[in-house]
Amino acid sequence: MEASFTEILRSNNSRDEKARLIADKIRLSKGYPWAGIYDVKENEIKIISCAGRAEPLIPSFPKDKGLNGRAVMQGKTVIVNDIDKDEDYLLTFTNTKSEIVVPVFDKTGKQIVGTIDVEGEKVNAFSEKDVKFLEDCAKQISGLWS
Repeated sequence: MEASFTEILRSNNSRDEKARLIADKIRLSKGYPWAGIYDVKENEIKIISCAGRAEPLIPSFPKDKGLNGRAVMQGKTVIVNDIDKDEDYLLTFTNTKSEIVVPVFDKTGKQIVGTIDVEGEKVNAFSEKDVKFLEDCAKQISGLWS
């Protein structure tokens, strides 16, 4: 299923509310338990908004830490289908078993400005279909950082 974010991005809502609506649309599109939209700053990655469960236990962290940090440092999508086997995983929720993080590039395609972070409650929750879907979402929502 393809998602379109044009209406959300063009709305008069605050940036935080747009991010919440985007996270919720991503979450509901595929039945994910939780989705978050993060800002990537010079030295920090910080949640803008999320949908699903509550706010994460760690709302901001150094740019080179966690799976978000790995996605930013490597400049590509990171899938961990068993977080217990990954030393970079930062505890977000106690029932998370899998996580996928997709970098969001600016309009030039050169700088990472944000991430989409999706959590799964079972091992092997994500596949290449999720990668394709979320990378498409990342391209569409880059306007959130304009």
